[in-house]
Amino acid sequence: MGFMAGKKALIVGVASERSIAAGIAEAFAREGAELAFTYQNDKLKSRVEKLAERLGQDTSLLFPCDVTSDEEIDAVFENLGKSWDKLDVLVHSVGFAPREQLAGGFTESITREGYAISHDISAYSLAALAKSALPMLSDQSAILALTYNAAVQVVPNYNVMGLAKASLESCVRFLASDLGPRGVRVNAISAGAIKTLAAAGISGFRKMLHYAETASPLRRTVTIEEVGNTAAFLCSDLASGITGETTFVDAGVNIMGMTFDED
Repeated sequence: MGFMAGKKALIVGVASERSIAAGIAEAFAREGAELAFTYQNDKLKSRVEKLAERLGQDTSLLFPCDVTSDEEIDAVFENLGKSWDKLDVLVHSVGFAPREQLAGGFTESITREGYAISHDISAYSLAALAKSALPMLSDQSAILALTYNAAVQVVPNYNVMGLAKASLESCVRFLASDLGPRGVRVNAISAGAIKTLAAAGISGFRKMLHYAETASPLRRTVTIEEVGNTAAFLCSDLASGITGETTFVDAGVNIMGMTFDED
């Protein structure tokens, strides 16, 4: 029996079998959690369906959810409530900025519209989901968000998404404080550079991967499985004393202030 046996978890943001959210789903299922998923559109529905089937999950617990729509968010929990009487875990793996915002210099690329879109989808959606999920959350529930080190350090081409991730991390702290008296924990994982569908939209991403491989103390990148294992721990009762934290799963690259060529 896994350490998440009996837990009911909703995962928002699976884009493909190689997404970080999929890695989290894998770890949750392995540890005995029952899973439900959302999908952004019909194009992605079949991918999420295949993942649910492979993990032995109920494919009827798949719900459409455009996080820019409060009505769609509310509908997710209204429909989920017809099958589940509680929700133990909510995973937020959502991030987006228009492609043109993720290339070139910061002042060159940023626009008012791009700023608004990236913050609405990448940061506000966490608060919106938590707010709508609240009636289903128990006094031992956990909420988890996915962030990146560009929230606190400058990463070329990441641009406005760095600001959005900083907003997301702040949202984690405010939610942790607000929901803590209810027994709800809220944390984030700051994952290292991983080749995913979402990462493909960032200009120069291969250089980010190369930097992670050469600059991190472990001299490698991390995997979705490693992020998934950490997520399973943070969302289980084993982490009952942890809230409001951002945990780095990046092979240690975040600690490095300077690197030198090996030769």
